[in-house]
Amino acid sequence: MRPQYYQLATRFIPARHQAALLLEYAHSRELESDALLRGTHLFESDILAPETYISPADYLRLLANIQTALAAPDTSFMLGQLLLPGHYGNLSHALLHACNLRQAITILSTYQATLSPLLAPHLLLHDETAVLHWTNSCVTPGLRSFVVEMMMAAVVGMSRWLTGERLPWEFRFNRTRPPHIEQYAVHLGTRFRFDDYLDAMSLPASWLDRPWPRGSAMAVSAALAAVPETEKNRSLLADLYEFLTDHVRVAPSLEQASTAFGVSPATFKRHLAAHGTHFQAEIDLVRAHAVLRLIHTCGYSNEQIAAWLGFHDTNNFRRSFKRWTGLTPSVLRARLLESGT
Repeated sequence: MRPQYYQLATRFIPARHQAALLLEYAHSRELESDALLRGTHLFESDILAPETYISPADYLRLLANIQTALAAPDTSFMLGQLLLPGHYGNLSHALLHACNLRQAITILSTYQATLSPLLAPHLLLHDETAVLHWTNSCVTPGLRSFVVEMMMAAVVGMSRWLTGERLPWEFRFNRTRPPHIEQYAVHLGTRFRFDDYLDAMSLPASWLDRPWPRGSAMAVSAALAAVPETEKNRSLLADLYEFLTDHVRVAPSLEQASTAFGVSPATFKRHLAAHGTHFQAEIDLVRAHAVLRLIHTCGYSNEQIAAWLGFHDTNNFRRSFKRWTGLTPSVLRARLLESGT
């Protein structure tokens, strides 16, 4: 059975973490607490109380409220710069003393329930490039772009502060080009593109293991030893993404997946529906991402990919890939070649 996972309505996020940060930022922008807390059933005193926990749905409501109330194109980026290393006790201490970028990203990925409860980070290596891409944990479609901007700004801000220099990040966004393009240049950098297939940020892999000035292996080890195992929990969607990635070549059935997650197929379907998705959509996403890796990293042909994924017919693979992405494999290859990735 898979480890415990959280869902959209699970109350596990200490309000004194992200919610308190949002409250502090709202006050700095002269935004009344009532505007931030509208629709959450929370009061300012609740957020400051150590026994108050909020759900990802509550967190999303707070973000939606602050986005609407401020209506400023830099809000997501400004919030992101405050998130990491953050004020999360021992986890923040571990990030502050991370020995290098690889260790910081590993901490972020391992303890995403606390550090990134809405989006799941995944570190991949493509030849000499390190790619950090983000998949859904508990984000609703209307706020996905906002949260992607926020979390990318969080990683950029943390790495800049802890290294003392601006790292050569490049950015890809699975969205259309926004009107506030100048904010991307100001807060992230000038190397970005839109209408992509992933929300991802990348840089030369050599940056992963460069020593950081504040790095202390002993401090990191001591801090992480004091972190409860429950903070390693993942969201349902992040855990399912990992499960399907591990079994991408055999495409597990709904029944097999629900058994692995310790629930009935009907319950599993209800849980996914509560997140606005369904089992086949999650399989399609994972298989599309696998094809991207096989084309980009391995240079596989359609025939090789079809065989690797267990398709008996290459034409069937082409049709399936177009259903997953809206593109044919040949168009994808042309775009990758054009973009130089």
